[in-house]
Amino acid sequence: MYAPDDEQVNPTGRFRIYLGAVAGVGKTCAMLDEGWRRHERGGDVVVGFVETHGRAHTVEQLRDLEVVPRKHAGHRGADFEEMDLDAILERRPEIVLVDELAHTNVPGSGRHEKRWEDVVEILDAGIAVVSTVNVQHLESIADAVEQITGVAVRERVPDWVVRRADQLELIDSSPQQLRRRMMHGNVYPPDKVEGALAGFFRTENLVALRELALRFVADETEEELLAYLESHHQTAVWDTSERILVAVTGAPGTPGVVRRAARIAARVKAELHVVHVVTDATSSGARHTIDEVHQLADDVGATWHDVSGDDPARTLVSFASEHQITQIVLGSSRRGRFEELTRGSVVSRVLRFAAEEGVDVHVIARRDHSEQRDHSESAGAAEIT
Repeated sequence: MYAPDDEQVNPTGRFRIYLGAVAGVGKTCAMLDEGWRRHERGGDVVVGFVETHGRAHTVEQLRDLEVVPRKHAGHRGADFEEMDLDAILERRPEIVLVDELAHTNVPGSGRHEKRWEDVVEILDAGIAVVSTVNVQHLESIADAVEQITGVAVRERVPDWVVRRADQLELIDSSPQQLRRRMMHGNVYPPDKVEGALAGFFRTENLVALRELALRFVADETEEELLAYLESHHQTAVWDTSERILVAVTGAPGTPGVVRRAARIAARVKAELHVVHVVTDATSSGARHTIDEVHQLADDVGATWHDVSGDDPARTLVSFASEHQITQIVLGSSRRGRFEELTRGSVVSRVLRFAAEEGVDVHVIARRDHSEQRDHSESAGAAEIT
């Protein structure tokens, strides 16, 4: 088959991720199958870390691929196995397979807290990586998953890490098929099946999680199409006018507002600006929360701005006007009715000023997910990965 000179065919990619709605859809098997195909084509492929969960079919997919020995790490009197990052870097294969991108490493087992940080170091060393992740672990989506399932999502991957992948493939399964696999013992041990089917793997949860995964991959596919068209049809006029601002404070529920704004921005292919209005009234406690939100903004790929102003509403709308912002996202006010009447509502004033500037405003309900996690833990909920 003839390929034009300006379009080189690259079937591999340096960073490939298999994304699934939940555990058990077949991500690990797809990753191992990909590794085997590359091995058969002469690629130098090693298994950096694969979690088989005792599934016979998954173990079979390892075939005779070279496996880098794991590192043993002790923690609280127990022995754990972790991926040996230094051994992989020393071995320096062409391609390494690394399962469960969101995994948290055992404290003291290496120089990184998260496996995705290990993967970034491997990529920076010039080694290609094939990995897996569930949609629930994406930072911008995790809080929506908590709302849907009532289960805390403790392990998270910054969106920018997943978006760094030059190939993202959805491993899909219908809720009915996945529940059948669960009942047949192909996902979890028999003693965990009943609880999983009645909890995290309820049909309505699986439908919602599948929809989140499909939307995320669709957004990424559209980004790739736009990038291709822009590079190959440079004379066309591209609509890049959408710019979204999300206002942040030290109030409870602010991280959820940022994640919601990030999802809105991703859907409309918009720039996301996170704006914190610094006033004399900003307390040290609120400053700590703001620092955490700043890190979240980096994780979802937003641009952070600290701006000063005694009038938050006017300051926000002035920033929006100066930066050609088309949509403002705000968290709903938690002031009581008396405070609203005597001191005024920042939200209502932003609505009024924004209307004068022709800027749309979204008001998002604040949800304090730390309270939700506490409730989930007290109810005995456990995350299923």
